[in-house]
Amino acid sequence: MDFPIFHLDFIGNRAMIAIIAVLHAVINHALAVGLMPVVTMLEIKGFRLMATQPELAEKWDRLAYRILFFAFIITTTIGAMTGVGIWFSAALINPASIASLIRVFFGAWFVEWGVFVTEVVLMLLYFLTWKKLKSSMAMKFRHVKYGLFLSFFSWITMAIIVSILAFMMDTGNWNTNRSFLYGFTNPLYLPQLAFRTPLAMTMGGMIALFLTLIFTRNDQPFRAVALRSISKWVLVWGPFAAGGAMLYYYMIPQNLTGNLPVAMGTIEFQSWYQQIIVIVAVAIGLVILLANWAYFRPRTTPVWLAGVSILLIAGLMGHFERLREFIRKPYVIGEYMYSNGYRVEDYPLLKRDGVLKHANFVATKEITVDNQLAAGRDVFILTCSRCHTSNGAVNSLASKFTNMFGTKPWESGPLKGYIKNMHSARYFMPPFPGNDEELEALTVFIKSLQDYPQPVPGAQDGLGFQKATPAKPLAYN
Repeated sequence: MDFPIFHLDFIGNRAMIAIIAVLHAVINHALAVGLMPVVTMLEIKGFRLMATQPELAEKWDRLAYRILFFAFIITTTIGAMTGVGIWFSAALINPASIASLIRVFFGAWFVEWGVFVTEVVLMLLYFLTWKKLKSSMAMKFRHVKYGLFLSFFSWITMAIIVSILAFMMDTGNWNTNRSFLYGFTNPLYLPQLAFRTPLAMTMGGMIALFLTLIFTRNDQPFRAVALRSISKWVLVWGPFAAGGAMLYYYMIPQNLTGNLPVAMGTIEFQSWYQQIIVIVAVAIGLVILLANWAYFRPRTTPVWLAGVSILLIAGLMGHFERLREFIRKPYVIGEYMYSNGYRVEDYPLLKRDGVLKHANFVATKEITVDNQLAAGRDVFILTCSRCHTSNGAVNSLASKFTNMFGTKPWESGPLKGYIKNMHSARYFMPPFPGNDEELEALTVFIKSLQDYPQPVPGAQDGLGFQKATPAKPLAYN
């Protein structure tokens, strides 16, 4: 199946997905998965005191509600939009990979959709009925159950999606036995879930601690009690987050990390890989330090330090997502599909026929002397645009080749030689899938970027919709 190619030639497709995905992951982990159990825990503390200490119970209840209000606003606006945005943007930019994932994980996604709808309904019930269901112990108990169920379903949603994310890194035995069971129980599923779960709980606890410092500034005695309670939560989950990070780090297969020392650009990319250890140590260490401070000296706990700790642990989350995306390259689905959207098993056919012959949404099908530049642009769109821009601000071909070959006129020979063998030197690059004619056309297009830097349009600008004849389809399993 063939798809139109969406392309943003300024920030690039990769950067667009990264911004949306990282923002959503931070919101989902910190607020939906991590903060909901904390809010429920605070509500339960108030519920237990309703009969004996109603004034203190009301304080716990008010604090829990104010924290929930913050989470509700963020998750139902930015969280909801970025959640939809991830799949919308990914389907636009690499539809072949999303289509393959849907075929493998259709059952899991169907269940996840049902769980997610349940989660949304519970979120609405939990927030909107808070003040209505507090007039009696029985009604309040019912409301507490909404919170418990919401916490559970929020985690289940993440647990299902983590399987898909882990599968994209390491498909395990799925490539030999393409069943849902092998895909879902991939080798990195449990290690990644063991890291994400306590990380989310720690992030949720840190946000609750930060908000408590703000909301209780006029009630120092209650602030001390509330901070001690929340800091216990952080102190329990923080070490598990550190341990989960180490487990996940050491469970990543050797074929994803072992080839770093032999790749060009090793120093740059290996530094990224090593940075996660430093960030984990600093972020988790600062979080545990702050949690101890809040527990033993709650009256002197600084708000700014809580804010810095949240930023650091959010940075850990973002760095983790970046690392996960990088080390699976050159694949978008491990050992099955390259990051350019072409399956590994289709490469012999594409090398023989060329990519243009099997593409519906391009302007050129046959390469001639007169249309070589336009054909090269189409080859770029088909084979490079998932990760690169032509002359944009992010990861542009023009800047890459300027760094490699300088500002003098680029020669065709070195350009073709590099593109043809780039995957041997840079392990994170997929092999060029086209034939020699298309390689020549791509070289002509790249050379034109040096003298005539023009943005390349995508399907949203009409690229490829002026074709006359359909292409020969590639069958997808």
